[in-house]
Amino acid sequence: MENEKLIIQALVYGIIFLVLITTGLILFFHYSRQKIVQKELEKAALKLESQQKILQTSIAIQEIERKRIAQDLHDAISSKLNIISLSTNVLLTDKSINDKQKASLNQILEITATTLESSRKIAHDLMPPILDEFGLKVALEELFDDFSANTTLEIEHNIENLSKLSRNNQLHVFRIIQELMNNSIRHGKANELAIYMEQNPTGFKMRYQDNGVGFNVKEISKKSGIGLQNINSRVKILNGFLKMESTKNNGSLFIIQCTYHG
Repeated sequence: MENEKLIIQALVYGIIFLVLITTGLILFFHYSRQKIVQKELEKAALKLESQQKILQTSIAIQEIERKRIAQDLHDAISSKLNIISLSTNVLLTDKSINDKQKASLNQILEITATTLESSRKIAHDLMPPILDEFGLKVALEELFDDFSANTTLEIEHNIENLSKLSRNNQLHVFRIIQELMNNSIRHGKANELAIYMEQNPTGFKMRYQDNGVGFNVKEISKKSGIGLQNINSRVKILNGFLKMESTKNNGSLFIIQCTYHG
């Protein structure tokens, strides 16, 4: 009897020991797995942060380069074209030239004027001077007028001036809308747009909608091009988030909500 009790007691202690060992191993593997997952998440977060920094740096470089090209267009090209135009007008006052020469000079004037206008438009698209002078609302209204005049787009809009935003951040908003409008025409084949933007005490909200061919949101999110990446990156710089809604042949909707820093 005494031996049986000892055997039973030994078995009980053995089972308890095995249970404790097993529990310890389970807990060890569980926490080890958690640490591995945590490390992987940290790596992924660092990778995303690094990608975001690269995109933001890329955007900053783009703006510097746009400003430089716009300045070159104004200083180097437009000024020389103006000299050509003035010189041609002087030649036209010469009474000794014949009709054929006059026609050639008038053609030079016409080409010069067209090139000057194209140069002005390119420089303006690269770096809108009206944004610095009059702010976002006026710059966007001019952008809408330019699109309406040169495309078949009908644009309905109600834009508030985001006075609390710095000029640099206003430029980000301008570029976002400019990119969305280009996409609506180039990819969406839209002919109607509705753009609303309102300011609130903590930030602003923008709603952009077109009547284009639409797209699959999941697909576009997986393989987004440079344009959409730039929009996303600019939205993050503005401390906001972007929501996209779209279905095939039923237009697209973009909602951007941003909170002011600090």
